[in-house]
Amino acid sequence: MADDPRESWFHERQSAWLYRRLAEVEDDPACRKLFSSLAHAADEQAATWARKSGIDEERFSPSLRARIVATLLRGLGVRRLRPALVAMKLRGLSVYDRRAPSGHPMPTSVDQVGGRHRSVSGGNLRAAVFGVNDGLVSNVSLILGVAGAGLDQGPVLTAGVAGLLAGALSMAAGEYVSMRSQREMYEYQIGLERDELAEYPEEEAEELALIYEARGMELEQARELAASLVQRPESALDTLAREELGLNPDDLGSPWGAALASFAAFALGAALPLAPFVITVHGHPALQVAIVLTAVALFAVGAVISLFTGRSALASGLRMLMIGGGAGLTTWAIGRLVGVTLA
Repeated sequence: MADDPRESWFHERQSAWLYRRLAEVEDDPACRKLFSSLAHAADEQAATWARKSGIDEERFSPSLRARIVATLLRGLGVRRLRPALVAMKLRGLSVYDRRAPSGHPMPTSVDQVGGRHRSVSGGNLRAAVFGVNDGLVSNVSLILGVAGAGLDQGPVLTAGVAGLLAGALSMAAGEYVSMRSQREMYEYQIGLERDELAEYPEEEAEELALIYEARGMELEQARELAASLVQRPESALDTLAREELGLNPDDLGSPWGAALASFAAFALGAALPLAPFVITVHGHPALQVAIVLTAVALFAVGAVISLFTGRSALASGLRMLMIGGGAGLTTWAIGRLVGVTLA
């Protein structure tokens, strides 16, 4: 918490405002109740700061970052935006953590529930943003390198198109292999869970009961629920996959979907510096227009990335502009050197 009372007051008021936005979009009653309670607690803390510092509570207005996150919440949900919410220092998000069992024999404490399986967390929005950034930086660097060699617009356009296609296809192929391997691993884990459920139903039921106990249920009640659940193998397997493995058996990820999304994100970023060479821009050299468009896009991407890092949008935008600009300037200089050497 900051030392400045006004900053502390603003943080609490904004947290309360965001918690209510989370509660509005959350379907889980327990999570909705949690966020509503956290909003109430943040309001009380803000009121305490206001009384101590003489702050007019009516003057509160959430920041632009908070408004953007709240807007995205309505379309994407809390889980997909968890990194951005963590960056804004919201509490209570550990409710989405999945705990996994530590194996057999039967566990005897909550601490033993964990470590055997890896959990899954959403990051599609962040992956798309970084995919666009990769395409933008790599293709503008390629275009500037070729232009620096003193080649005409035709070769520059050819190199840019080739860079777009090569990069996007490479990203798509890599994402397909990664997602395919990940899906196979998850299917293997679920298969192991199915075998263990058939061979060790009592131990699996106890592990599940301990998870429910860790979430607030009375142990005996949790054991009764878990024992009843394992009597229905398919329902039990679905529940164990979600509670122990942190997996949704109905949504293990699509390799083709991931590949196409990666291709599209990279191609979108790579197409921007290429556009002026495709579309005739009257009165302006295509390279200069491409540099301006890329600079604006780099700053915008950096500002968007700040949603996940918690940094200032201005600082993140300028940093991305400097990184992308440095990469482009370096490749232009190398291209210039190679062009002079070969001339």
